[in-house]
Amino acid sequence: MFDWFDSDVLLQQLLLGLSNGMIIALIALGYTMVYGIIELINFAHGDLFMLGSFLALTLVGAAMNCGLVDPALMGESSHWWLLGTLVVVCGIFCGGLNLCIDHFAYKPLRRASKLSQLVAAIGVSFIIVNLGLFWGGLPMEVLGGGGAAAAPKDFPHLVSDVNLLGEESFVVMTWNDVVIFVVTIPLMIGLTLFVKFTKLGMAMRATAQHATAARLMGVDVNKVIAATFAIGGFLGGAASVLYANYNSTVSFQMGFRAGMDAFTAAVLGGIGSLPGAMLGGLLIGLVRAMSDQYVGSEWTNVVVFSLLVLILIFRPTGLLGLKQREKV
Repeated sequence: MFDWFDSDVLLQQLLLGLSNGMIIALIALGYTMVYGIIELINFAHGDLFMLGSFLALTLVGAAMNCGLVDPALMGESSHWWLLGTLVVVCGIFCGGLNLCIDHFAYKPLRRASKLSQLVAAIGVSFIIVNLGLFWGGLPMEVLGGGGAAAAPKDFPHLVSDVNLLGEESFVVMTWNDVVIFVVTIPLMIGLTLFVKFTKLGMAMRATAQHATAARLMGVDVNKVIAATFAIGGFLGGAASVLYANYNSTVSFQMGFRAGMDAFTAAVLGGIGSLPGAMLGGLLIGLVRAMSDQYVGSEWTNVVVFSLLVLILIFRPTGLLGLKQREKV
């Protein structure tokens, strides 16, 4: 049993919720950016995030095999250079892959019905899930030697898991928590400034407001859409490294859960709104942590989606979404 008024338990759950919420918010930004530009719900985004985690684990395994890191020191010492490299490399990988997905799967359907685009996104999602399953079967030690492709894989701690608040503290905060805030907050601020003040960012906002008018004003709409997919994919790739390092496990099915949380966060905050996606991600992370502790993990999904339904009943556009006239 637990004490409902135990401040240590409450603080621990707040920290856990904020850390996971930051990761969810990064993934949600990819959803909301794409929807804001072309009104496409990219269901493959969560599975793209999954591939980023598998790439991170593969690169960690390669570093171990090459003697660049000592497996015995994982969790005891911090490998900052490796973590930073993984964030950049996995971000570029997911950004490039997202760009290819747009070019080959979505761009030919740009003028097709929304249903056709949605079906294409679901199809791409299934393809990526199977790629993750095959990837998990590669004969590498970190992937289980290829003997159990569908089994979850352990992800080594890249930074020290020593409690920064002291070994006697009941609240545990490690460098894993710090890393999440140090990486996600600058990325969110940088994205906001990029969209608000750069030429490409202004083109994104113009395209989101009215693509045809933006095209008539000389905006290369296809370039803007491609950049949106690349940036969203980069954020998803960065989030995949943080998630794997924080939760210490990856699975070929992890993209569905993470994708649903991120999509829910985007809708909760207001689909198409960058601040809304950030706020929605933090709320989902906090609600999940509190529900797991005080209600029961078996009820967490019920609590999360009940909250979503209630908010959409009273504010259909989401918390920070703006009412827009329907174009006919």
